[in-house]
Amino acid sequence: MAHSSQEPLSSEFFIAAGRSEQQYWRDLWRYRELFYFLAWRDILVRYKQTAIGIVWALLRPFLTMVVFTIVFGGLAKLPSNGVPYPILVFSAMLPWQFFANSLSECSNSLITNANLISKVYFPRLVIPTSAVIVSFVDFLISGMILVGLMAWYGVAPSWRILTLPFFIAIAFAASMGTGLWLAALNVKYRDFRYVVPFLVQFGLYISPVGFSSNIVPETWRWLYSLNPMVGVIDGFRWAILGNDTPLYLPSFISSIVLVLVLLFGGIRYFRAYERSFADVI
Repeated sequence: MAHSSQEPLSSEFFIAAGRSEQQYWRDLWRYRELFYFLAWRDILVRYKQTAIGIVWALLRPFLTMVVFTIVFGGLAKLPSNGVPYPILVFSAMLPWQFFANSLSECSNSLITNANLISKVYFPRLVIPTSAVIVSFVDFLISGMILVGLMAWYGVAPSWRILTLPFFIAIAFAASMGTGLWLAALNVKYRDFRYVVPFLVQFGLYISPVGFSSNIVPETWRWLYSLNPMVGVIDGFRWAILGNDTPLYLPSFISSIVLVLVLLFGGIRYFRAYERSFADVI
């Protein structure tokens, strides 16, 4: 017997609808309210009716800065390029913490929203993007420490502070690109979540957070620049510190190229496996 025209459509229809590439990017705009909802929900969970959320966003980078200042500035006596060592460290901690938090949040974002993904269609790109936005809120809160440190040490920014939004955009692109890779991989390989903390911890020590990139020998500088966060961190320091240290252009250019490769490659990889998320998750 033929099905009635009034019969409810199956959930598969809603999950598969609008999947064409032409409609997908238009759907991102159509579902912008869901993006706001997910980001705002996670922000409220972290900060509403709790002091530890805001305190932890301030305390974690501050304590890391203190340890790095003691180890690299006090014990190892590494150069600080004419600025107080705490400011040298914290100007790098800001983009690094934003990047590291984004990786952690993005890698688990699809898993934690599994019920939503399996029930209704929407562009899945909304979920990891909202996770990056939540990490960006932590970035803004932690920025208050840097403002306080600069006021304490009497370090005034120069005109180069106007270029900071450009470097923030690069950090956002690096976080988004890498986060998309990890989010998709974590759905395909559930044990991949154990790899992410190691990558974050390892990346902290191979990035110029506790020291200046200038201590890296020139012959190894090109290899060191293959870490895309090197150029991002150097750019932040160049914009914030306002000293006479020039921006090492080969490192910065290679970082931009690598960040763009990560971003567009991450989008393509995420889109390639997006159709299977509702079945696998």
